Amino acid sequence: MKILVLNAGSSSIKYQLIVIPGNQVLAQGLVERIGEAQGAVHYQSADHQIDEEGVIPNHKAGLEKVANLLLDPEKGVLKSAGEIQAVGHRVVHGGSYFVQTTIIDDRVKKVIKDLFPLAPLHNPANLAGIEVAEKVFPNARQVAVFDTAFHQTIPEVAHRYAIPNKFYEKEHIRLYGFHGTSHQYVSKKAIAYLGNDKAKFISIHLGNGCSMTAIQDGKSIDHSLGFGPMNGLIMGTRSGDIDQSVVLYLQQSLGYSAEEVANLLQKKSGMLGLTGSNDLRDIESASAKGDPMAQLALAMNAYRIKKYIGSYAAIMNGLDALIFTAGIGENSDVIRQLVCTDMEFLGIALDQEKNKIRSKSIRTIQHPSSKVQILVIPTNEELEIAEQVYMKVKGN
Repeated sequence: MKILVLNAGSSSIKYQLIVIPGNQVLAQGLVERIGEAQGAVHYQSADHQIDEEGVIPNHKAGLEKVANLLLDPEKGVLKSAGEIQAVGHRVVHGGSYFVQTTIIDDRVKKVIKDLFPLAPLHNPANLAGIEVAEKVFPNARQVAVFDTAFHQTIPEVAHRYAIPNKFYEKEHIRLYGFHGTSHQYVSKKAIAYLGNDKAKFISIHLGNGCSMTAIQDGKSIDHSLGFGPMNGLIMGTRSGDIDQSVVLYLQQSLGYSAEEVANLLQKKSGMLGLTGSNDLRDIESASAKGDPMAQLALAMNAYRIKKYIGSYAAIMNGLDALIFTAGIGENSDVIRQLVCTDMEFLGIALDQEKNKIRSKSIRTIQHPSSKVQILVIPTNEELEIAEQVYMKVKGN
């Protein structure tokens, strides 16, 4: 089955055309800077690589460019749009409505739209991608894979907030969790690698957005992101955990509007707010040159991760493995070293030489004395989405 996987962001579309079974990637790429003065389309197949610049006014235009590249007589990998049997869409927020991969219909689209306020940076773009794909690939099954679905196993003791019950019962305010597709993918890989489906893992997804999940018996039982994808770890531009009193002070004493506070905490905080950059490579470089704010930001970042490791090891009453994944988790030996330093009490000991090795395969980087396995597992959200879409469409 040829499945086109779309990950539509507010100004971008990541895509992969994958054949399942077999996990063969026929083509992949990125449409970026949609709606800006100068956009770009990137396309790569086994035989061709294309990078084009130009104005991409909206998601429809971007997806049409993707379709044209896939169908190009010389450089494409498809003879007709009808070859694509299913389109898998990453949807960030499914609320409490969707606990599994779902065939998209009008009701599903309405719920995704109703959830716009819970994920204002993501769900509108996800819905736009769905509506465009329906027009560009009218014969394909449209399927939604929700970031929140993997976390629906989090028990009530962990997903409830200590606020009046009416807000939970009527407004559905609770912890939902995100990056579920990535956490699910790497946890399955870890279970297979270690040969233990009862293991206790902590999955650490570190990119521009960051999150951690406590995983026991293959299920998510707690997660660092909550009602929306803002809290928890320090991220590229998001503050992560912050005292609610700071929010009230900004509004009541400094005169910030709710919109201004949201913009501050989501787009101007985190590593960007501390250092002026949200690119960890630049921050690590500045730190190595002695920049005190870059050094502090890295230390704060690792400190927050260590706090969550401690709390999740406590609620699981043990820990078999740490999993580092996503762009920073997979590639930053600096962050991994900072996180794993002075953690011997929990049985975590890093091998410095193994930590510096770069690889696209699963690898272990713990010291022989470590009681806890430390795994680096490259994530592949697109493959996880494709596999879930295949099982859903095949089952229907």
